[in-house]
Amino acid sequence: MKKIKIMTLTMCFLAIIGCQTKQGTGALIGTGGGAALGAIIGKIAGNTAVGAAIGGAVGAGAGALIGRHMDKVAEEAAAQVENAKVEEVTDANGLKAVKVTFDSGILFATNKSDLNSTSKNELAKFSTVLKNNADCHIDIYGHTDSTGNDGINIPLSNSRAKSVADYLKSCGVSNSQFQNITGKGSSEPVADNGTAEGRQQNRRVEIYMYASQAMIDAANAGTLK
Repeated sequence: MKKIKIMTLTMCFLAIIGCQTKQGTGALIGTGGGAALGAIIGKIAGNTAVGAAIGGAVGAGAGALIGRHMDKVAEEAAAQVENAKVEEVTDANGLKAVKVTFDSGILFATNKSDLNSTSKNELAKFSTVLKNNADCHIDIYGHTDSTGNDGINIPLSNSRAKSVADYLKSCGVSNSQFQNITGKGSSEPVADNGTAEGRQQNRRVEIYMYASQAMIDAANAGTLK
């Protein structure tokens, strides 16, 4: 059993490496094949499933259509954004979703939640991706490093997530696309808070794009392109 687990993990990491590519100026990391492989890779990478579980089942054919659709969304996002990492992850329904991570050091000054001009330019370009894919729901999560305490970090990360959402809305992204806008403080680090480099990686804003009920309905009907 141990050997099988090791082989499975090895195959998954090889799949990640084999699928890694570069589109435009944004980094695009693909998870490759079907939902099962996507779920395994999501767990290895520490990705948190986003979105709410739907009431009805999604057939394999519909899941494949959504997967191909989200591949296109990821490619478009990677081509549009600079200073951000684009990944394909798995949502709460086991469907492919897109995660875009912006470094908060680029978006904000230390201990601030006001967007600078460079950040506004990047988000304005990214807003075209969201508007072009109005059938995607959006979650935005702000994160901080472990400096300070929750009394400081949670409000700060909330304010940063809200600043990003408000600016995207001002660029014409529909309010109805946004589902969750919240800050998580320092509770979900992706790097070692004991180093300056790690703390910088942990100061970030993540934007998730995932299938809305309308997209799932279109996929079940076979009309999703």
